[in-house]
Amino acid sequence: MMNRVKSLLIILVSLTMWGCNQPEPQRLRLGTNIWPGYEPLYLAREIGVLPSNKVHLVEYPSASEVIRAFRNKALEMASLTLDEVLLLVQDDIPVKVILVHDISNGADAILARPEITSMRDIVGKRVAVESSALGAYVITRALELNKLSLKDIIIKHLDVNQHEKAYKNNQVDAVVNFEPVRTRLLNKGAKEIFTSKEMYGEIVDVLVVHEEVFKQNKSVLKEIVNAWFTALDYFSQQPQLAANIMAKRLNVSPREVIASFEGLELPNRKINRTLLGGKKPKLRITIQHLSRVLKENKLLYKDVENPDILIEDFL
Repeated sequence: MMNRVKSLLIILVSLTMWGCNQPEPQRLRLGTNIWPGYEPLYLAREIGVLPSNKVHLVEYPSASEVIRAFRNKALEMASLTLDEVLLLVQDDIPVKVILVHDISNGADAILARPEITSMRDIVGKRVAVESSALGAYVITRALELNKLSLKDIIIKHLDVNQHEKAYKNNQVDAVVNFEPVRTRLLNKGAKEIFTSKEMYGEIVDVLVVHEEVFKQNKSVLKEIVNAWFTALDYFSQQPQLAANIMAKRLNVSPREVIASFEGLELPNRKINRTLLGGKKPKLRITIQHLSRVLKENKLLYKDVENPDILIEDFL
């Protein structure tokens, strides 16, 4: 009897030690830059609905750095604009889009010095553009819609986190930027000469994951998507409390946080389904349009009009 008890104790101790030696499950790293449309992710973390033991939010100064980290697999997931996702697709990086964060309707803009009052006045001026990300697309489309070309301006290639300083130091005459920098520059007297309202539906922010991450982590991805919609509900029901939380990270006032979301549409779960799911996902039409425009303006080097990347599994 004594030997049996002894054996059981040895087994229990061995199991305990084995359990202690097991590595913690790796958290999925989700990268973003600073942008109100991604802020509900951080709000979800603050109100305790994002599973912090499974997801680690990583903030980068610019979208270019997010793209670079995602390409290098320093991130399992990233929040990017759809045109940026197409840059990944053309390089044969297998990805899946599992959530639409937002559709820009004025939150992205070209801001210029007060004496520059229209896109026509930008001819010959120095314009700060984040060349490897959304900025390149916005300036190209803004010029195209105003019958101008890149030859008409002087491009200054700067990461988006450098724009505000360059503007203050008179190193550029205009910047292609977005909230919350947009609000801060407007407060300093900058003039808005173009916004995403003039290209509605073309700037769409999405949550993208590496394909192998999608295949291996479906339960965690579902938790992330659910946390996103819980945060949207919280923002809708408690806007002032949510704004107070988000203001600290965005470095603007709670009032300006709420104002910054006026230029964004945040699709609910039902609308997400129409964008990502069904026989004819609405986002597929957007992808086809973006692909054509990007290729025509030499921002893409091959067609990516019909990639199989849209996933509605978690909606």
